[in-house]
Amino acid sequence: MPRLRLAGPLLVLALAACQTTAPRAPGVPRPTVVVEEAEAWRGIASPRDAAILDSLGARWGQALAAARSAGFSRRIAAEGALLDPAVRLPRAAPAPGTYRCRSIRLAARKWTVSPQGFCYVGVEAGQLTVASELRGLRFGGYAWELKGGERLVFLGAAVAPGRKTAGAYGDDPARDSAGTVERIGDFRYRIALPEPAPVSGLTIVELVAAPAA
Repeated sequence: MPRLRLAGPLLVLALAACQTTAPRAPGVPRPTVVVEEAEAWRGIASPRDAAILDSLGARWGQALAAARSAGFSRRIAAEGALLDPAVRLPRAAPAPGTYRCRSIRLAARKWTVSPQGFCYVGVEAGQLTVASELRGLRFGGYAWELKGGERLVFLGAAVAPGRKTAGAYGDDPARDSAGTVERIGDFRYRIALPEPAPVSGLTIVELVAAPAA
């Protein structure tokens, strides 16, 4: 499992800007300044990946529209919740264990489905880890739960050819991977991995908990 290279603490505080205020009239309460805690992943993600994740909703919609116009409407409908961005259930964090996985990639008006393989969820130093051993889509990284518990942000890296494990996120931007993790059913999850321009593709990885041996 890759190491994250951190330049500072995981939690970054958003500081309120200093400004001059007019004198308060007697009896008027002092205004309350709320200092919110920034999402931890934003202190780690590159500007490129942060922008990709912030625009994921639009990218997802564009990918589905392109797939439908290419004649894949029935395939999209057959996948049900897996490809529907509106489906997002509480308690998004998958439990540690082994998962059966497959991926669907929508890019350049093409529909590509991977053979079934395995993904693994674990915990390292208190942080959730996610790794994929799918053919052609091997990666590993860490996931952070967002406020509300309906999504997690995944930051990781692809496994280089000839290597057994992924490198650290940020070591090689060309291999960096960023996405979201969501629960879409009982013991069923997905990882949405948007691709940076000029590809502008979208890969959805389905994870279904494998029964204990």
